[in-house]
Amino acid sequence: MTRIAALVLAFVLAACAARQPAPVVDRLPAPAPPVVEAPAVAQPEAPAPKPIPTHTVKRGETLASIALQYGLDYRELAAWNNIVNPNRLEVGRTLVLAAPTGAPAATGAVTSPLTTPLATPGPPIEARPLANTPTSKVEPRANKVPFTDRTLSQMNAAESGPSPLAGDAPPPVVTSTPPGTSVAPAPAQPEQEKPSPGTDSEDVDWMWPAKGKVLAPFTEASKGMDIAGKKGAPVLAAASGRVVYAGAGLRGYGKLVIIKHNETWLSAYAHNDNIVVKEQQDVRKGQRIAEMGASDTDQVKLHFEVRRQGKPVDPVKVLPAM
Repeated sequence: MTRIAALVLAFVLAACAARQPAPVVDRLPAPAPPVVEAPAVAQPEAPAPKPIPTHTVKRGETLASIALQYGLDYRELAAWNNIVNPNRLEVGRTLVLAAPTGAPAATGAVTSPLTTPLATPGPPIEARPLANTPTSKVEPRANKVPFTDRTLSQMNAAESGPSPLAGDAPPPVVTSTPPGTSVAPAPAQPEQEKPSPGTDSEDVDWMWPAKGKVLAPFTEASKGMDIAGKKGAPVLAAASGRVVYAGAGLRGYGKLVIIKHNETWLSAYAHNDNIVVKEQQDVRKGQRIAEMGASDTDQVKLHFEVRRQGKPVDPVKVLPAM
C-alpha cells in the first residue's frame, strides 16, 4: 500500500510540473488618443468706420461760405447738423461735413427751369432721317410701265425663269434687296436715356459763362477769374446742374449763384446785378442764370469759380479754348 501511495504521489507531482501557466490577456479597452485642439482661426477684424470730417466755425463764416469751401449744399449741411436757422451760426461750433447715419435729407421746393431758351434748338436726333435711307421704291430699269409690286415681281421672275402660271401661289413681294439675298431684320436698339442735370461722373461739359476778356486770371488768393462785361449782360450756366445757392449771404461775392454739377464739381458766379434762378432749380448748360453787375465790387464783372470737391481749380483748365 505504501508503495502504491508513493507511485500515485509521484504521478501527481509529475503532472503538476508539466502543466504550463495560462497566458494572461489584458482585456481592458485601449486608452483613447490624446485630444489635440486645433488652433483657433484668426477672424479678420472689421474695418473701423471712417471718421466723419468736421469743421469748427470761425468768426465771419456763414453756412453758405462753409458749404462752398467743401463743395456742399448748405441745405444738406444744415440738415446734417440740425440747424433750423441757417443765418444764425455760433462761432466755435463743430459741424459735421457728411451725412451721419439716419440724418434727415435736405428739404426745399424744387422749381422748374426757365422756359424761355436762349436759342431755338434744332429737331431732335430721333426725328432726323438717317443718311442713305431710301424714301421710295426704285422703278425697274426695263420697259417703262406703271410701277406696282406685281410688275416688279414679274420682271424679276422673267429674268430668272418662266412667269408663274395662273392659279399658282402669288410671288413674294420683292424689295430693293437683290434677289436671293436673305436679310435678317435689324434688332431694335434701346433708346438711350438723356442724362439728367448733374451726374456722379467726373466728366462735365463746360462752356464759358460770359462773353468778355479776362480781367484777372485765377490765383490761389482769388480762387477764380474775373471776366469783363456790361451791366445786364447775360450770365450763363457753364454746365448743367442744380442751383444750390442763390443770394447775397457771402461777404465779398455780392449776389451769388452756385451750381452743383455732380458730387465732384460745382461752379460759382459772383457780383451779379440780378439773379433769375432759384435754389434747387435744375438748369441746363448755356441757360441764363443771372445778369452781370457790380454787387460788392468796384466795377461790372463776373467773378467765376470752379471747384472740385470744394477746392478751387483754375477755370482755364476745364473751359474750352476761346
